[in-house]
Amino acid sequence: MNLQLKNKTAFVSGSTAGIGKAIAKLLAEEGADVIISGRKQDTVDSVAAELRKTAQGSVRGFAGDLSKSAVAEELQKKYPKVDILINNLGIFEPAPFEKISDDEWKRFFDINVLSGVRLSRLYMPYMREQDWGRVIFISSESGIHIPKEMIHYGMTKSAQIAVARGLAETVAGTGITVNSVLPGPTKSRGVGDFVQKQADEAGKSLDEFESEFFDTARPTSLIQRFAICEEVAPIVAFLCSPLASATTGAPIRVEGGVVKSAF
Repeated sequence: MNLQLKNKTAFVSGSTAGIGKAIAKLLAEEGADVIISGRKQDTVDSVAAELRKTAQGSVRGFAGDLSKSAVAEELQKKYPKVDILINNLGIFEPAPFEKISDDEWKRFFDINVLSGVRLSRLYMPYMREQDWGRVIFISSESGIHIPKEMIHYGMTKSAQIAVARGLAETVAGTGITVNSVLPGPTKSRGVGDFVQKQADEAGKSLDEFESEFFDTARPTSLIQRFAICEEVAPIVAFLCSPLASATTGAPIRVEGGVVKSAF
C-alpha cells in the first residue's frame, strides 16, 4: 500500500530506539522526510545513518532534552515546518505508590505529557496554515488499564489520551487529525532491559519470565506475549497518511487485547 507520505516532513520524538525508532524507520521507508531525535548527538547521528540505508525520503536529526521548553523552541527554529508530529518521548519506572515523590510525579508529567503538549503548540500553527497535518501521541494501554506498579506512568498515559482528544476538537473541520496510539507491553529497549533484569533476579529464563508475567501481571492479554516495536509502527504510519483522514480524536489500541473491552 502506498501511504502517500512522499514530500511530507515527520518529526518523531524519542526515536533513537524502541517504538520511536521503528516508527521513524517505516515513515522514511514510505518516502517521508524524517527528523529523528534523542538526547545525545552521537546516538542521533548513528541512528540517522542507519535509517538512511533503507529510507526513500531524507533522514535528519536533532539532539537535546525535549522535556525542556528552550530545547523544544530550538528544535522548532531549526525545523520550522513539520507536517507530521509523533509525540513518542516517554519514560517509565515501576515504583510503589507510597515511594513516588512529588518531584517524580512532576518529572513524569514533564517528560511524558508536557513535551508533547509543547511540541504540538509549536507545530500546529503551521499545520493550520496549510490546512493539513497529523499529530499522534504514543500513549499506552496503561492509560486505560492503570498498572498498580506504576500509577504515575499510567496517569501520564491517560493524560495523553485526553490531550489528543481535546486537540482534535480544536481542529474540527480542518485537514488536521490528532489521535493517540495505545501499545501494550512491547519489547522496546527500556522494557527489554527491565525484563532481562527481572528475569535475572528471579533466576529464570526470558521465556519463563514472559510466560509468568502474562499469567500474573497481564492475564487479559490475548496474544500472551510482548509485542515487538515493528508491530506498532505500521498502525502509526497509516494514521500519519492522507488515507487516514477520517480517523481523528481516537485512541487506537495496539495492545494485544490486554484491555478487556469491546469498545
